[in-house]
This record gives sequence, structure tokens and C-alpha cells, in this order.
Amino acid sequence: MNAIEIYTDGACKGNPGPGGWGVLLRSGPTVKELYGGERSTTNNRMELMAVIQALEALKRPCNVTLYLDSQYVLKGITEWMPGWKAKGWKTASKQPVKNQELWQRLDALLQGGGHEVDWRWVRGHNGDPGNERADALANLGVTQALAGK
Repeated sequence: MNAIEIYTDGACKGNPGPGGWGVLLRSGPTVKELYGGERSTTNNRMELMAVIQALEALKRPCNVTLYLDSQYVLKGITEWMPGWKAKGWKTASKQPVKNQELWQRLDALLQGGGHEVDWRWVRGHNGDPGNERADALANLGVTQALAGK
């Protein structure tokens, strides 16, 4: 399997408000950057979209090291999702899981993509070059959303 490093980030100007997601993919000397946005969204949705878009960009199963600064996405994937699924996508307090359609989309990518993903949390806005670039791309996504593209 190809080894690939992925950095993801989401941004939102207001919460809710216009938001963007950014992805930096690196495999050997090859670098690919992706970004997009929505006019009315939340930061958590954009953090999830960044990871979804990153994994959807992979054309074959990969050995992925995925860096993200979102505790929400990290804990959702590594801690909360099994319980949500067992409870029919309900939280411990029996409420519907927020952003359920995005969590289900991500779950399907992880179950069906054949990827091995090593989830790594990095502190945001702390000088990590990959995270800083993903943040800049997410902000480009906000700009794109505001421009109506």
C-alpha cells in the first residue's frame, strides 16, 4: 500500500457562518492540495468535511497518517462512533448524533476504502507546517464560499 501523509483542517467565520475545509496530501515527492467551503455551516462540519474529502481523494487503498487538530473528529472516530452505531446513531443521552450524515459518510469511507489510518492529533496554530498549510487552505475555502463559487 502507498504511504500517504494527510493534514486536514476546517475553518468557520462565525459558528454557524461561512466555512471552509482544507486538505494537504503528501506521498513521497507528490503534493496535492484541496479546499472547498459552504456559505452557511459550522466549524465541526468543516472539520469532518476535510477528512471526508481527503479520503475520497484517494484512488486506491493507502497506509494513511492523518494529522488533524480537531478533538471532535478524533474522539468521534476513535471513541464515540462505536457507541453511536450500537445505539442507532443516538448519543448517550438518546439524542440524534449531530452531523450524522457526515459521520455516516466518513464511516462508509473507512469501512469500504481499504485504508489503514493512523489518526494523529496536532495542536492547531502551533507552527506545524502541514497543519498551517491545511488551515490556509481551509481559509481559501471560506473565501471561495463567500464568492459563491
